[in-house]
Amino acid sequence: MTAGERAVVRRIAAECLCYPEGPDPMPPQLAALLGPVRHAAAAPLRTFLDRAGGLPPGELSRHYVEVFDFRQRHSLHLSWWTDGDTRRRGEALLRFKTVYRAHALEFSDEDLPDFLPAVLEFTAATGDDTLLREHRPALELLRLALTEHGTPYADVLAAVCATLPGPSPKDRAAALALARSGPPREEVGLDALTPYGHLGLLPVLTDSP
Repeated sequence: MTAGERAVVRRIAAECLCYPEGPDPMPPQLAALLGPVRHAAAAPLRTFLDRAGGLPPGELSRHYVEVFDFRQRHSLHLSWWTDGDTRRRGEALLRFKTVYRAHALEFSDEDLPDFLPAVLEFTAATGDDTLLREHRPALELLRLALTEHGTPYADVLAAVCATLPGPSPKDRAAALALARSGPPREEVGLDALTPYGHLGLLPVLTDSP
């Protein structure tokens, strides 16, 4: 997959994961950019756009609210997956801002800097996929959670994950193993909580009996 193709997939995925303001999941001129992309990562996005475009007016907006606004276990904020609502999350959010500033960019206060559509737009514009790679386990856990929920938005996450190196974990256990295998983090002054340790409290992420 070329750098240009990855940028297109990520830019379109960012648009798909924002609240749909109108009847279409995205502007037609943006969706048209996906046409020349032949990589397999584009296929899930085409599937999502076909399904979303066939919904009655207002249905996609209603579905978005149901999937994302009322279900924290489908959070689009990447640091929630690593740090939950612990004090450590502030440090994680600062990391996002630091990466943005390295490219002379400042994040607006309209949302948190770890909001996935914003991270995808940043990555598409700069080619710096550091934040996506650092939060690969979060992306995979979100993908699996959306897949279990049965929402077309799972296709969007599948496309995003396919732009990163290596195969995606096949199940939750493998995704959690990927999370636990990440680099150790200094916990000075904070509770010694394991990253992703709070996920066992979520029904969607607990192992099936």
